[in-house]
Amino acid sequence: MIPKRCTFCKGTLKEGKTDFIANYKGEVLIIRDVPAWVCEECGEAWFTPEISRKIDRVMEDVKKGTACLRPVGAAEVELSV
Repeated sequence: MIPKRCTFCKGTLKEGKTDFIANYKGEVLIIRDVPAWVCEECGEAWFTPEISRKIDRVMEDVKKGTACLRPVGAAEVELSV
C-alpha cells in the first residue's frame, strides 16, 4: 500500500517516474523511467506491488544472465572525511 504522504519528510506524493538503481556483483544496474509515487519534497519513491514484481523479474533475468544490458557512462568518487 502506498502512503498518502512521504514517511521521511511528510511531503506530498505524486505519480511520476524514477530510476531504480541497484548494485549487483560490484556492478551498478539502472532501470530507467520506472513508474512510482515520488515525494515532491525529498524525491523518495514508492513502487506499487505490481511494479515491484516487475523489478524483481528484471533482477532475476540479470542474475540468470538473460537480461539485455547496455553499458552506461559513470564516475566514481570517494568521500574524504
